[in-house]
Amino acid sequence: MSDHYRTLAARCDVTQKIERSEFLGIAFPIVDEEQFFFDLHKIEKQYFDATHHCWAFRLRSAGDVRARSSDAGEPSGTAGRPILTAIEGADLYDVAVVVVRWFGGVKLGTGGLSRAYRDTAAETLKNAQPLDRYLYTRFRVVAPFDALGTIYRLVNPPHVILEQERFAETNEFDFLVRQSQAEQFEKALSERRLTFAIVPPSS
Repeated sequence: MSDHYRTLAARCDVTQKIERSEFLGIAFPIVDEEQFFFDLHKIEKQYFDATHHCWAFRLRSAGDVRARSSDAGEPSGTAGRPILTAIEGADLYDVAVVVVRWFGGVKLGTGGLSRAYRDTAAETLKNAQPLDRYLYTRFRVVAPFDALGTIYRLVNPPHVILEQERFAETNEFDFLVRQSQAEQFEKALSERRLTFAIVPPSS
């Protein structure tokens, strides 16, 4: 799986009126299911007078893709899955879309409902600001003062980021390196005879 994917930079709301029903699409970035359901609860409270609060989300965690959706009382398959289809079509991860509907008195039928939910979700995502996200490996490099020039020449954002530097008896530098370039970075360190270790994110 690629070490690069796209998510959203911020929440985006879009309103559409379809056959007298009002649809409000709300797209926002998420980090996990717990956060999503917390935000969903807030949306349901804010728009308590709506007929339905249908939703879908798509998460990427540790290389695994997880997705869920809900029709929230609409006929089976007419809301949640079309919303998820819009997220997949935009090729986004760590993203949720809630489509709030106020029924206007005109029944849309299953096909019309599916189109309305999918189109509202797609239009909302189209208006949202995307954000590139990369998966990194953290390298901790030890280098003497006379190697500082070599250390700083390794920096190449967003592929290689110097996250932290500590100067003492032994100088330590934490680099975040895109997973796809970790092997190449490791080779560069070895060629320059720099001491390094791969460390977990919390170290």
